[in-house]
Amino acid sequence: MLLRICLIVAILAGLGAGGLGYYEVSTQIPSLKDQRDKEHDAKVAEISAHNKTKTELKKTQGELAQTKQDLATTKGERDKADARATAQSTRADQLADQLAKATHDRDDAQNQLAAYKATSLTPEQILQLTKQLKDANTEIAGINGEKALLQRKLVRTQAELNKYIIPDSYIKLPADLKGKILVVDPKWDFVVLNIGDDQGVIPDGEMLVSREGKLVAKVVISNVQKDRCIANVMPGWKLGEVFEGDEVTPAHPAS
Repeated sequence: MLLRICLIVAILAGLGAGGLGYYEVSTQIPSLKDQRDKEHDAKVAEISAHNKTKTELKKTQGELAQTKQDLATTKGERDKADARATAQSTRADQLADQLAKATHDRDDAQNQLAAYKATSLTPEQILQLTKQLKDANTEIAGINGEKALLQRKLVRTQAELNKYIIPDSYIKLPADLKGKILVVDPKWDFVVLNIGDDQGVIPDGEMLVSREGKLVAKVVISNVQKDRCIANVMPGWKLGEVFEGDEVTPAHPAS
């Protein structure tokens, strides 16, 4: 009988311990599931962030490569413009030397002619001196013309070079440059002016359009020809309608 009681007590104790263990396990399972889900979500978020970082890094590397390529291209264009400016400056110095020599020869011929006229020179000698003087004047006129043309080219090249050295600088046009509008295209907002390369117009130069002393618009030069140029009306600067015959003057005149 005592043995049976002990067995019953042992069985009850085992059942109690099992029930207590099951209770403890059943209460811990939800927290374990929550912890597992949190760890899973954290891992997924970490993987997503890692993939995003890799994508942004790849994009940044591509942008850096493009920036390096653009920088190399800009440097090449700047170097070319600098070389052209140097060559034209050298040519201008050569023309100045030639002009000085031709001027000296002309003055010398004039002095000789004046001196010879006061003597008893033959008509043939006087004609020869006159021809020399005429040739010297013609040479001087040619050199002055070439020098003026070269000077305009040098100004344009310097303006082009400034776009790379000083990106926000303005193109300066001759202070005495004045013109009129020949043609107006209201659909595409461009105009044709009666001034061009011969008058010192430079691409990307800005000009003010006025009528009877009042500002109408501002235009920027887009294409330059010998005695004509095409300009586009600048957005935000159209204060009224632009008409044929309106006057234009430099927005940024050279000092």
